[in-house]
Amino acid sequence: MAAETASENIKIIAVNKRARFDFHIIETFEAGMVLTGAEIKSIRAGGVSIAESYVSPAGGEVYLLGANITLYSHSGAKEYDPIRKRKLLLHAHEISKLRTKVGEKGYTIVPLKIYLKNGRAKIEIALAKGKDAPDKRQSIKAKEGKREIDRAMKKQK
Repeated sequence: MAAETASENIKIIAVNKRARFDFHIIETFEAGMVLTGAEIKSIRAGGVSIAESYVSPAGGEVYLLGANITLYSHSGAKEYDPIRKRKLLLHAHEISKLRTKVGEKGYTIVPLKIYLKNGRAKIEIALAKGKDAPDKRQSIKAKEGKREIDRAMKKQK
């Protein structure tokens, strides 16, 4: 396993920081994305935002909605929709698992990050359940406590 991770070339492009704060992450999946040539060039240039995006199953497929991939600066495309829906590539058993879970109350699919893996655009999506306000407060307290411990340890060195 270690040999595989060493040979993989991964470059993280965009991260959805709010996803882990707003949701309990149940399970994560890696999916490919169906993109045009100008879109992949824009992603490689870092022109993507997934903060407001979400994932929705429709039919036997899964789509990324609301992701903003800006127009590539050297593209000749005149008609371009930066927030169009994009098809995600998953195995059939993963799609069926996601569809059944999303059908249950409280579950959703959120994008966590977009990255390039061996030159190909991939997206990490997660099956998630929304957090309540008290859960968010506990997350903030835990984060602040860890920060204080780190500061105290740093001062002792």
